[in-house]
Amino acid sequence: MSILTPAAVLVLWSLIMLFWLAYARFSAAAKLGNKEPVAPGLRGQDIDPKLPPSAAWKSHNYAHLMEQPTIFYPTVFILFLTGTATPITVIMAWAYVILRIIHSIYQSTVNKVMVRFAIFLTSTLCLLFLAVHAVLATL
Repeated sequence: MSILTPAAVLVLWSLIMLFWLAYARFSAAAKLGNKEPVAPGLRGQDIDPKLPPSAAWKSHNYAHLMEQPTIFYPTVFILFLTGTATPITVIMAWAYVILRIIHSIYQSTVNKVMVRFAIFLTSTLCLLFLAVHAVLATL
């Protein structure tokens, strides 16, 4: 299996989270009715404090998916382009993606910070493993 597949899955998951956050925000905003008018031009982070926390959690997670995974994608491409992807790097790429999906679901529903951090830390260790291999591949 290609090391690019986990990256493609994470792209798809990020888009799923985008739709989930949009649904959560619009649903919560509709329940506010005219009690809390939303001024034109407000950004998501301006609207989040007016919504229930569970609606905002999805947007926070989507923002997270636009942060650290931006390191994951080029790391995977380096391993692919150099032809140095191995079964273990593919497994670690899948582990990273699966942990990020678990992190998304957890943050969007339960959101206990210490558990979420443990999931994040574990995924970061997978990314570190991949990054070290990418550096070695380019030496």
